[in-house]
Parts: sequence; structure tokens; C-alpha cells
Amino acid sequence: MLVIHNPDHARHAGRQEMFRGRLVPCHEVPARLDHVLAELQRRRFGRLEAAAPDAGLDALLARIHAPRYLRFLERAWDDWVALDPANAALDALPSVWPVRGFRADVEPDNFAARLGLYSFDAGTPLMAGSWRAARSGALTAAQAARAVASGKESSAFALTRPPGHHAGADFFGGYCFLNNAALAAQALREGGAARVAVLDVDYHHGNGTQSIFYERADVLTISIHGDPRTEYPFYLGHADERGAGAGEGCNLNLPLPRGTGFERWLEALDAAITAVRAFRADALVVPLGLDTFEGDPISGFRLKSAAYLRVGARLASLALPTVFCFEGGYAVAEVGVNAVNVLEGFESA
Repeated sequence: MLVIHNPDHARHAGRQEMFRGRLVPCHEVPARLDHVLAELQRRRFGRLEAAAPDAGLDALLARIHAPRYLRFLERAWDDWVALDPANAALDALPSVWPVRGFRADVEPDNFAARLGLYSFDAGTPLMAGSWRAARSGALTAAQAARAVASGKESSAFALTRPPGHHAGADFFGGYCFLNNAALAAQALREGGAARVAVLDVDYHHGNGTQSIFYERADVLTISIHGDPRTEYPFYLGHADERGAGAGEGCNLNLPLPRGTGFERWLEALDAAITAVRAFRADALVVPLGLDTFEGDPISGFRLKSAAYLRVGARLASLALPTVFCFEGGYAVAEVGVNAVNVLEGFESA
């Protein structure tokens, strides 16, 4: 399996996030990727490449994300420091948001207001290297997808951070700025796949991916996740969200209660696989979150490390060109083993 990694990922290294009224150390840290990379090397798994410059990335980004949002991200750090030079020593976190009934069509001049306009939580710090890391991460996903779309590879793993599946067309949150899985799906479409399925196995609902494709019939979005009545990101992910307009019937949410064990989770995965087959997908994108692990500090399912081998084998049963995109997983010491178990199970099936 081809593994493309993001050489700029460590430029994004948040110091603090807001959690239940307190600033706490960030759970999403550079060591997450480092542990996966080390496990890949320890097992001698995959062919490792670093993402390379690609002149086509900006056009791909513009097909998934709103132009004014991309401009905001590119300039955000400089605008944050311009607001107050002392901000250079701080991460940027939003403190005000345009809730229901407020206007979002007019971009404010004040940076603090713009920061809130484009975010949905106060847990996603932005710093000097965030844009470069996120852009290189998007490049990683795009190159993995293009390698698969070309037929040169049957599968590829985009090993990148920051993660992406919570980022929408014009918003960030959940540690995500650019939606790597959505970009991979779009690259597969442009590479010749008439229908693409995105099967998200992260503990947290892929709200950004759902919102990007919700009215499209060419991309099926599926998410197996913690019930949004109790679990972050809360406001999307219910089972009755089926798509709209041309995309009616092209979104499937499979929410499960906190405490769900592997066998019940596997039933949901089998239902998702059945839906992918019914959709007659030509290619598959898997936002690979490992926060379903029993030891994850911010999640609530009970999968053990050995279970991920079976997850990979189940995904392989679809026999589709497949792109994996690294997402969540905050039991940092175990995330490498769990990620490579999925990939090894997939390759060995």
C-alpha cells in the first residue's frame, strides 16, 4: 500500500483548547502521526512517500471549500497578530459566533469576529503553522486519491494531520481546517469514478463531510459514530438525515450509544458496507478515526486493538479502489498500532 505523509504536519501544534469552561492541553498533537509513522516503519508496512508540490491543489480546494474561507485561513495568523502584537505568543481561539438569526453573509472587518464566523467550537486552536500544515495535509489526501484514481495503486493511506472530517465548505472545528476525505472523494470523481462512497469510522460524526456532499448524488456519505444527542459534535449525525435535493438518500448515519462494544459496532459496519454495495460505488474513501478504541480519552466505544484487523478485512471485502485518510485517535501511544492494524487487515484479506 502506498503511504503518503505530510512533512509539514508538526507546524500545527496547538497548546490549549477550551473544554467545559477550562483551557486544557490539546488532545490533537503531532505525536499522533509520529506514532503511526513509527509503527509503519517497525512493521515495514507500505511504501512511504512525502507529499510533493502540486499545481492543481488550489483548484481542487476551491471545489470543496468556499473561496472566502480559504482566504481567511491563509491570512488568519497574520491578521491575528495584527489585531495585537502580543497575540504572536498565543494560539487563536474564537470567543464569539453568529448564532441563529445573526448574519453570516457579511464578513466582519474585526478579526476576532471573522474567527468566530468561520468556526463552530473553541477547541480548535489556530497558530502560525496551521495553514501550511492543513494545506500540505490536503495535498497528501489529493495525491493519495490521484494515485488510486490513475490505477497505479489499488489503495493508499493519506497519513496527515491536522485531521479533516469536521471541516465544512466554510467552517473549521473539531481540530479540522480542510476536509481531507472530501478532497480525496472529489479527486477520485475527477479521476474517473462516477460514484464515490465515503465511509467514516471515526467515533465523532463527520459533520463537515456530510454538509459538503449533502445535496450531491455522486457521493454517498456514511458515518458510524457516537449518538449526537450526547456526543460531539452534537448538531448533526442523526439517523433521519438522509440527504436533500439531488442527494436525497445519499447520506446514511449510524449513531450508536456510548459504551458500544465491537460486535454491535461491527453490525453497523456491515450495514454501511451493504449501503456502499447498493450505491454501486466505483471507489471508497475511509476517514480513518481510531478513537473508537477502548482507551481513548475523549470517546466512548470499546474496540480493542485486535478488532482493527477485522475492521480492515471487512473494508477490503468491498474490493474497491480505496483511500484511507487519517482522522481521530487520542490514545496517542496506541494509535499507531491501531491504525496499522486496519491497514494490515485490509491488505491481508
